[in-house]
Amino acid sequence: MVKLVYCLRRLPHLSREEFQTYWRENHGPLVRRTAGPVNIRRYVQIHTIDFQRPAGVRQAIERPEPFDGVAELWWDSAGDFAPENPSGERQQSIAAHIEDEQKFI
Repeated sequence: MVKLVYCLRRLPHLSREEFQTYWRENHGPLVRRTAGPVNIRRYVQIHTIDFQRPAGVRQAIERPEPFDGVAELWWDSAGDFAPENPSGERQQSIAAHIEDEQKFI
């Protein structure tokens, strides 16, 4: 198995809710529709909650803002993840993923 994990932050002009709605209702279905040509075995979206750290913790520990979500993608093998001769349909599907990602991450 090959597994990729992407930690996501939304575009600055999107609220957390707008980001998560777009990801769930637009990008997720796109990935599912194109899973075959890209050989994706499993796709998981992990949506974070809006959690505010207590003021004392925020002051004591300087950390970046939490991620807005985590995406997991699974393939059966390295060959499925990165085939030597990818099909045109695979290349188009990956291009569609990248183009769509620019709308929310």
